[in-house]
Amino acid sequence: MAMDDRKQRVLTAIVSLYSADGEPVGSTLLSRYFDMAVSSATLRNEMAALTKLGLLEQPHTSAGRVPSAKGYRYYLDQLMEQHPRLSQEDKALVEGIFRELDYDPDQLADGAAKALADLLGCAVVVSTPRAEDVRIAHYELIQVGRSNVAVLAVTSAGGVRTRVARLDRPVDMVQLQKLAQVLGRRLAFLTAADVTSALLAGIAAELGPGGRSLWPVVNAAVTLLQEAKRPRIFFEGQRYLLHWPELGSCLPQLLDTLADNDSARSFIRPAGPGVCVRLGEDWEPAPMPGLAVASRRYMAGGGQTGVMAVIGPVRMDYNRILPTLEYFSLLLGEGMAGQRIQEEE
Repeated sequence: MAMDDRKQRVLTAIVSLYSADGEPVGSTLLSRYFDMAVSSATLRNEMAALTKLGLLEQPHTSAGRVPSAKGYRYYLDQLMEQHPRLSQEDKALVEGIFRELDYDPDQLADGAAKALADLLGCAVVVSTPRAEDVRIAHYELIQVGRSNVAVLAVTSAGGVRTRVARLDRPVDMVQLQKLAQVLGRRLAFLTAADVTSALLAGIAAELGPGGRSLWPVVNAAVTLLQEAKRPRIFFEGQRYLLHWPELGSCLPQLLDTLADNDSARSFIRPAGPGVCVRLGEDWEPAPMPGLAVASRRYMAGGGQTGVMAVIGPVRMDYNRILPTLEYFSLLLGEGMAGQRIQEEE
């Protein structure tokens, strides 16, 4: 059975109507959508044909139709406007958001994820670029309470990473100051491969017998060094997933997937250039029906790339979400490369 122009228009209309309220679309509502230019009987026939093609589903015997996963895939690939664009007003809104963000790389990624999630009412995941040449340039140690020490590592890319070390006894500030100097001399601008047992033995020798109690701080500093080049994952807007009843059955699996950095990066990785949309039915090893992931790589300068993804129901408003994701990704990449949005004069 061929997909003629009327069937395509009917499928597009049902996608639009179902996106708006999540209710099955009947012929009466569809007829009003077409301003009564097409009779309800004709529309019922077209809906039956689209159901036979597997593009629509009928949840209940007397209910209207909803798009199937196959129907959404056809709509996304064949019917949706190929390059939906943001209005100048929406671009100005996004630019205003970026002017207010912290341009520390990690803070920028997290802030952009939060802002996009709140703007779209969907969950957002952002991965930072993998940077092989990033090193720890400087360490700072800050006493937190009586026996905790915050280890701050300033990276060569301008980011700040932190871990808290718990000690068995109250902090000796003189020892802490000495340790900060030792870490700066011994660990700054090294790679993870440079951290050998001989290097650690040298640090222990410098600290002397009294420095043994501060070894959790050294371990925290080494961990930050090892993590410096690894991409980070920021997952924001989780609460919005609860707004979509159709995601209830797959939510535990989704949260488990995103809890692990490696599986999260695989989950949001786009299949090609530009904005890509993957449906939950296609996820391996176990499908997540009702879910959709729109993702886009961003260029962060120096050949580095990260990924920004919007996660929501398969019925989300793609004509709004995709161009917004596109523009956020562009500005996030520029921000990662050190370019700031200028104030309008």
